[in-house]
Order: sequence, then structure tokens, then C-alpha cells
Amino acid sequence: MSGARGMIRNIVTLGGWTLVSRGAGLVRELMMAAYLGAGPVADAFNVAFSLPNMFRRFFAEGAFNQAFVPLYSKKLEAGTDAEDFAQNAFSGLTAFLIVFTLIGTLAMPALVWAMAAGFVGDGRFDMAVDFGRITFCYIGFISLFALLSGILNAHGHFAEAGAVPVMMNIVFILAMLLAHRMGWDMGLTLAWTTPITGIAQLAWTLYAARRIGFIPKLRLPNLTPDFRRLMVNMGPALLVGGVVQINLLVSRQVASGTEGAISWLVYADRLYQLPLGVVAIAVGTVLLPELSRRLQAGDSAGGREAFNRGTEFALLLTLPAAVALVVIALPITQVLYQRGQFGPDDTAATALALAIYGLGLPAFVLQKALQPLFYAREDTRSPFRYAVWSMILNAALAFGLMPWIGFSAAAWATTLSAWVMVGQLWRGARRLGEETRFDARFLSRLWRIAAASALMGAALWGGWSLLHPLLEAQAWRILALVLLIALGMASYAVAAFGLRAVRLSDLRALRRQR
Repeated sequence: MSGARGMIRNIVTLGGWTLVSRGAGLVRELMMAAYLGAGPVADAFNVAFSLPNMFRRFFAEGAFNQAFVPLYSKKLEAGTDAEDFAQNAFSGLTAFLIVFTLIGTLAMPALVWAMAAGFVGDGRFDMAVDFGRITFCYIGFISLFALLSGILNAHGHFAEAGAVPVMMNIVFILAMLLAHRMGWDMGLTLAWTTPITGIAQLAWTLYAARRIGFIPKLRLPNLTPDFRRLMVNMGPALLVGGVVQINLLVSRQVASGTEGAISWLVYADRLYQLPLGVVAIAVGTVLLPELSRRLQAGDSAGGREAFNRGTEFALLLTLPAAVALVVIALPITQVLYQRGQFGPDDTAATALALAIYGLGLPAFVLQKALQPLFYAREDTRSPFRYAVWSMILNAALAFGLMPWIGFSAAAWATTLSAWVMVGQLWRGARRLGEETRFDARFLSRLWRIAAASALMGAALWGGWSLLHPLLEAQAWRILALVLLIALGMASYAVAAFGLRAVRLSDLRALRRQR
């Protein structure tokens, strides 16, 4: 039990830093919306910025770390040559990134066409190519940051890596303020700021890694048996990442035919990424090394406890967030974004996408909880098979629904395919062993969490009706939104404790473990 509490404590720590980071990221997006709106410059920059981030999630945070972290964690647990393995992995990834960055920069027109073919024939295409050539080297810095973060996490140092993305958002905010003051081109400023943030994040993480004794030393990669095993394990994970990125490409292609639609989806994505990042990413990051260590030690009961408590904690925070995003999507979007170049039509479109994404939020979180069950066993093939079916469904829904419902088809496809992915992961996990089973406590609390979330949704709906005049008033709308969110949090807390979805003894036990 104490191990599970320690894991929850690490999730809370990482989630706290992620909350700060996503909060700073939200400020960054609000400023971008005010300065750029949802016009052609915003569309072009969002595509250019998404390219290195897409490949970073594909290679580094995706395939590479999903293959690297279990192997490295098991080596740490067994006391074998973890240091040499990490050095070899760092050198191999660096060599690959240098080559890939050069190729990607030269092939930027083709990459922009693949991401947003609807840009062809208007000014957004050339702008996106120019921005993309500036931003693409970001993938090298941020991918090495992701690898070093995996090493820090395996050592139980979650705060150091979790704090770094705050730096990126602060640099963007300062750059936009300076550009506005100096009269610089805002699109070019954002493009040039991107690689600068990558350098800053990598530098800080190198410093944090030195503090735990890991000093990267570049060398020619050595094809040891462990390195070959890493490459073999990466194969299916690369394919899984490829499927995820194909889904992203489909969404961008569907939206690129409507000016502003890519930006609407991006702005909505930023809002639902706030709870998703705070909970799902923290759970997935902590759960993978935890399960890997317990499997190495043969602790099946501890693995089951870690999986159940991590999933329970994730849903305790995620279900109410999902309900809130659906019920009050419009006032959230209106208050946060509608100013400057961002008008009422942009608000309505972004709110629609946000509500649709909100319906999929629990699915995205459950994926992060279920996937480590496979990766901790070095099974990357099963998630790939499941992801392929989800990809096919995503593409069919996005292109099939587009003529009927427009750009929102991309959001519906993302949400529905995410739930299909969860169903496949849950069904596949049942054959993996005892630690993958939901225990009695989880099943008992699941319906209580759902009921408390529903009661909170009703309170939010009533609160929105009462506060509607204030939410429409320019001088009072921020305060009104704060009051509405506070009402939702208070009503959920009362309902959760009243229905015993969470107990004071849980909080006291967690506090004693600090």
C-alpha cells in the first residue's frame, strides 16, 4: 500500500508542475489568440509548430521512451550496467536526430503539404514553409530533453523534468510582449522563439541529469545486445506513434480546407490538454517505471495495487473535468479567448470543438493508464494492432462526416476513435496477468466518481444560468468565470465526499507519506 501511495505522491508532484506549465501555456495561447486571432498567420504558425512536436511525440516521448524506460528501469532495479546503456541510447538518438533534422528542413514544403494540403494556393502555405524551416530544429533539443526526462523519472526525480516546460511558455510570453512593444512581426517572432525554448529546456535538463550523476558523452553508438533489443522494442512502438500522428494529419487535413479551422482545433486542444496533461501524462509517466520495477521484482500484488490506485486517482480528477468541458465549453472559451482578433464566430467554433474533445478526455486518460501494462512487459506489438484499428476508424469518421458537419468531424473522429482504443486496450490487458485486474475498491468507487461528476455538471449548468449576465459583461466576466469554476469544484468536493468516492482517510494517508 505504501508503494502505491508513494506513486500517487509522485503523480501529484508531477501533476502540480504540469498544472503550472499548462497554466503558463494557456496564457501563451490567450496572447496568441489576441495578437493573431484565428487568421492565416495563426494557421501557418500552428502547422509549423506542430511538425517538430509531432515527430518529437512520435520518436522521443513515444517510441523511444516507451522502449527505453522499461529496459533502463529494470537495469536500475537489477543493479546492472544502466549507465552504459543510457549513454549508448543518448548517442544513438543524437546521431539520428541530426540526420533527421537536416532531411526534415530540406523537405519542409512536402511536410507542410502532408499536414495541410488545404493551404496550397494561398499565402498560408509559403508562410508555413518559412516558419517550419525555422522551427524544425526544435525537435533535436526537445527529443534529447525527453530522453533525459525518462532517465530522471526512472531515478524517481519527477519534479526536475516536470518544471522545465514552464520555462518554454515563459520564454514565449516574454517574446510576444517584446515583439508587441518593438513592432516585430509576430509570426516570425514566434517561429524564432521555438528553437530558443528548446535550447533552454535541454540545458536545464542536462544540469539536472548531472546532479544525479549522469553526464552524457557523445560517442559512436555501440550495437550491444541491449541496444539491439531497444531497437527491436522500438519497432512496434514507432508504428503506434505513426498511427497516432496519422490521426493528427487526418485532423489537420480535414480542417485545412476552412480558414481558421486549424486554429480553432488548436485553441480547443490547448484547453482540454490542461486537465489531460495534469492527470494523464503524470499518471503515464509515473506508472511505467513503477510497473517495470515491480515486474522485475516479481511483485504482482504491488503491480495491481499501483495500477488500480493510479487509474482511480486519474478518473477522480478527470471525469469532473470532462463534464465541465462539455457543460460550460462556451463561457470558458468566450471569457478566455474572445478579445482582440478573436471574434464571436471563433468562440462558437472553438467551444464546439472543446465540448467534443471533453467527451473523449476520460478515454485519453485511460489510454495513459492502460498502455504501461503492455510496455512494462516490453509488449509494444499489441498496442500497435489496436492503434491501427483506431486509425482506420478515425480516418473513416473524419472524411466521412466532413461533408455533413464540417471541421468538427476531425474532433468527433478523435474522440470516438480514442474510446475504441480504450476498449481494445482493456480487453487485451485482461490476458496479461493478475495485476491488470480492477479490484473491488476501484469498481466501488468508479460509479461514485461518475455520480459526483454528474451532480457537479448540474450545478455548473445552474450556475451558468445565474451568472450569465456577468459572463457577458466585459468588466466582470473573468470574476464570473472564476466563481463558476469555484462552484463546480465545491459541488464536486461535497458530492465526492458525500458519496464516498474519496475519503478523508485517503488524504490523511497520502499526507503521512510526504
